Amino acid sequence: MGRSEAVGLVLARPARLLGVEPFFMEFIAGIEEKLAERGLSVLLHVVGTHEEEIATHRRWAERDLVEAVIVVNLTVGDRRPDVLAGLGLPAMMVGAWDGEPDVPAVVTDSTGPIREALARLLELGHRRIARVTGPGDLVHTRARTAALVAGCQAAGIEPVMVEGDYSAEAGAELTERLLRRRDRPTAIIYDNDVMAIAGLGAAKAARIEVPTELSLLAWDDSTMCRLASPPLSTMSVDVYQFGVSVAESVLELIDGRPVTPRWSPAPRFVARGSTAPFAG
Repeated sequence: MGRSEAVGLVLARPARLLGVEPFFMEFIAGIEEKLAERGLSVLLHVVGTHEEEIATHRRWAERDLVEAVIVVNLTVGDRRPDVLAGLGLPAMMVGAWDGEPDVPAVVTDSTGPIREALARLLELGHRRIARVTGPGDLVHTRARTAALVAGCQAAGIEPVMVEGDYSAEAGAELTERLLRRRDRPTAIIYDNDVMAIAGLGAAKAARIEVPTELSLLAWDDSTMCRLASPPLSTMSVDVYQFGVSVAESVLELIDGRPVTPRWSPAPRFVARGSTAPFAG
């Protein structure tokens, strides 16, 4: 057992989002259950910026408070892997990391699922497709964007994309903006469930029928998606198992064993009441 009995996880995001976004709670639950088998727990800290996150990592390293850290929401040009290597603090990346230093990661496929989402909407006859993205500096946001643009180009269409921050406020405001367009979309993909739920509310307020006039597709899935009216179609991810896989890799890292290559569970399309063929 490690001397600290803890694995660190810093979330650089507005704390208010954690109360409404199910993703990280399910993710952390999966990590906790696996770590508990070894008497370890998650030391969770919520901060506003990556600079504050790095300061937390420095403090943890100085005080030997954690055996390893989990790094989420990788960004383009991310400094955290290099800083952690300099601190000598074992780190597990979550997502696609191909930079330096060479550190272990539980890899996420950000391109295959967005291609599947697009294919499903194209099969339904949609040609005016929009996406409400997460923050644009995130590696997985950029990968999804590149894949969606390439897929739409191959289909002879051009997607409309607007950048959000995963909040309900962004989901509602950006959906309203999209629906005011002269060539308003007939289908919208959202990068998380919270923005999608808010987008559904915005469509109802604009008296646009879902799914007869507008199809909506959420990411990650949650109870909120299933209880919405109509229930939201999603690219559903087993977030709990994702957390378990990360914890398994962290335990190997702590033990000094080779870390088994692992991928996050693949999202799968789940059709519910918010998607339908384009009515023309």
